[in-house]
Amino acid sequence: MSLFISAATITNQLCSPPHHQNDNFSRNLSIPTKSHTHTSAHQSLTVSSWTSSIGRYCRNGRLDHAAAEFTRMRLAGVQPNHITFVTLLSSCADFPLHALSFGVSLHALVCKLGFHADDVKVGTAIIDMYCKCNRVDLACLCFGKMGFKNKVTWNTLVGGLMRNGEINRAVQVFDGMPERDVISYTALIDGFVKKGHYEHALEWFQEMQTSGIEPDYVTIVSALSACANLGAGGLGLWLHRVVLEKNMSGNIRVNNSLIDMYSRCGCIELARQVFHSMAKHNLVSWNSIIVGFALNGNPEDTLKYFHWMQKDGFKPDEVTFTGALTACSHAGLVTECLKLFDTMIKVHRISPRIEHYGCLVDLYSRARMLEEALNVIENMPMLPNEVVLGSVLAACRAAGDIRLAEKLIRFISELNPGGDSNYVLLSNIYAAGGDWQKASGVRKRMKNRGIEKIPGTSSIEINGIVDQFVAGDRPIDLLWSHSLYLKNDSLQVHDSPYFSGLRGEQLILLNGELMTEWNMPSRRDMMRMFLALS
Repeated sequence: MSLFISAATITNQLCSPPHHQNDNFSRNLSIPTKSHTHTSAHQSLTVSSWTSSIGRYCRNGRLDHAAAEFTRMRLAGVQPNHITFVTLLSSCADFPLHALSFGVSLHALVCKLGFHADDVKVGTAIIDMYCKCNRVDLACLCFGKMGFKNKVTWNTLVGGLMRNGEINRAVQVFDGMPERDVISYTALIDGFVKKGHYEHALEWFQEMQTSGIEPDYVTIVSALSACANLGAGGLGLWLHRVVLEKNMSGNIRVNNSLIDMYSRCGCIELARQVFHSMAKHNLVSWNSIIVGFALNGNPEDTLKYFHWMQKDGFKPDEVTFTGALTACSHAGLVTECLKLFDTMIKVHRISPRIEHYGCLVDLYSRARMLEEALNVIENMPMLPNEVVLGSVLAACRAAGDIRLAEKLIRFISELNPGGDSNYVLLSNIYAAGGDWQKASGVRKRMKNRGIEKIPGTSSIEINGIVDQFVAGDRPIDLLWSHSLYLKNDSLQVHDSPYFSGLRGEQLILLNGELMTEWNMPSRRDMMRMFLALS
């Protein structure tokens, strides 16, 4: 059985070649079907010399020059080897919008020259190229025709399927693997995280642990991202212990992920400790802690670290200013926020994005300066989104400005016809003003358009599992199933600096094991405990 499907089949599978190529790029991405004999200095070059030259162009991102060099190589009568093809195919994968046609031509030439018979590296490079060009159908066809596949081949297809959202097919391929390694599991876990399936990511991480395969730092970063998005601070804390045990605490990417995870789980003091324990910071480190302080309502520390990072020689970028502006907005620091916005444009030459304008709108909305908020929206170089308009709508409720709220809801309806939250907010504005007829009318309009109010959910983490519930559920049933009980008397904790600053009421036992609610605001702590015991 041949390794690959024929070039004719490949060509027929391609519904339409890409049209994004410029003339020079298209002209160079052509392969002569025959080699010609020329009396030229090029003939004295070996295949290694040609491949080295092609690789140099590929490494510099000049695929068009690499293709031209490959054409000259063919015209000089020099046959490419497997390294030549792997180099070019890998470069095609880096330019998926432009290089698919060239990649298909390379695939056809591979079959013609017989490299498809036994070279697994070339076959794997072709699969990777098709996956990155969003043609997983062709990648799977090639994979199915391969005689011998190594772990790299399997991992390449699993990762490519996950990147393209083919989750079920990726899991099927994973289940069929004769041998799995850390890269196999990481491809699945990272794919689930990037597609927003955080629970599944952690389930596969648990499966990886059960199988006895040790995670590497890439796996840990993906798992920490899942914890951050779920708010699973307990599981994140356990992952931190794994980081310490596996001597990964010096890895800057892992530390940045820990800072982000602790910040988004409300454990900002632990995030601060991780930040200050790092021997070296990069821009992501500073952005993570600055945004973390902003998310946790700590404008003083946000601005303090914002200035410290510049003293440390780092130049703030768009993310840095988003964190600083958010902090000022939440704290109502109008003057400071406007000064920062002006500095971002005039000093740092950063063009504001919609999130920066959104911070200004939110700032004015919270200060009930609705005219200024509308002025920002009207002068933005881009259309406002639902979030920006929603912040003004919320301010209308606080100010009782029904006229402006009605005007805004028309724009929001055009942006997101199926959104429920802003309709509910408008209905509440009418109700607060005593206009029950209009409030009822909004609800009827929602019903006629098939818009249902999505109930708000609360969540609680038990034994590393995040459970969600809505009003009317019986949390006690859920908690009893996890054997939750409080420990009111004194408890001893480890001497690790990460256990410092805990209050007695934050310590709970789950199935006999010490768990913690790290440095949450006391009101939130009490609410969670109330839900756990009610």
